[in-house]
Amino acid sequence: MVNHPEKRFPKEMFEPAQIDQSLIEKIEKPSLSFWQDAWLRVRKNKAAIVSLVLLILLIFMALVGPFLSGYDGEVQRAEHSNLPPRIAALENISWLPFDGTLTSRNGDTLTPYEDKRIEEYYWFGTDGLGRDLFTRLWEGVQISLLIAFLATALDMIVGVSYGAISGYFGGRVDSAMQRVIEILNGIPNLVIVILLILVLEPGILSITLALAITGWTTMARVVRGQVLKMKNQEFALASKTLGATDLRIIFRHLLPNMVGVIIINTMFTIPNAIFFEAFLSFIGLGLQPPDASLGTLIEEGFKVMLLYPYQLLFPSIVISLLMITFNLLADGLRDAFDPKMRD
Repeated sequence: MVNHPEKRFPKEMFEPAQIDQSLIEKIEKPSLSFWQDAWLRVRKNKAAIVSLVLLILLIFMALVGPFLSGYDGEVQRAEHSNLPPRIAALENISWLPFDGTLTSRNGDTLTPYEDKRIEEYYWFGTDGLGRDLFTRLWEGVQISLLIAFLATALDMIVGVSYGAISGYFGGRVDSAMQRVIEILNGIPNLVIVILLILVLEPGILSITLALAITGWTTMARVVRGQVLKMKNQEFALASKTLGATDLRIIFRHLLPNMVGVIIINTMFTIPNAIFFEAFLSFIGLGLQPPDASLGTLIEEGFKVMLLYPYQLLFPSIVISLLMITFNLLADGLRDAFDPKMRD
């Protein structure tokens, strides 16, 4: 073997490495809170992010939409009845349904704006009484979301409190409280609605109460199960040993540890409430004309869908988007809050 002195390694390369004791416990990965970790996982779910953006847009339009067209949704103009959608920037594009024309059953093209010599533009058309559908649609979304959020808030308050108390005390208290839930679940919602309408006038109050009377039972059962699992864990037993009251343990120690479960169930409750309100209004047990909600608009459009399909199309699209976005967002939150789904 031939030695090559010019290729010898310098002695400095063989000196002992210096160990910095301060770096031994150093953690390179940043420390994340529960909410930061959940948000990072939600961001990876493209369906949940798209649903969140669409949901924010729909809520924004529900707030400002009734003021954009310049028409009052309650004003009736008989001479402007059943006008098709027409938008100034899109009326010259023939393949879009915003040119102000209708197609009859015989295939003929009808031009009601020209026939009636109407210069105004109705973005979503008008109904049989000449009311602007764009304004009424977003007013209906307001009412539907209001009913859904009110009913969901009552469900959350009553269901969380009831389920937490039932699960924490257990025994005879739990048994008696669960029998009440079983009785309420055995009564169909439609029966409760009819009874409330006999006592109260059909409207927001009666629908909200009907949704809240039986809707909280699902939340109560979920919270009860979580409390039964957590009440014998170390942090709860330590608080009890230190003299904390039962209510303090429930609302200051147990419930904060199940916030994720509560949020997920709340997100699934909202679309159910929207659909139930629309169903009640569609069959005539909900809001009554001239009040607008997604259910009443769909019911009115259903009557004339063969002649004026746009009156049914727009509210159907909006309620479908609300249902889909809330459910996809709830799925994303469920995966984000589940520790088993962590990378």
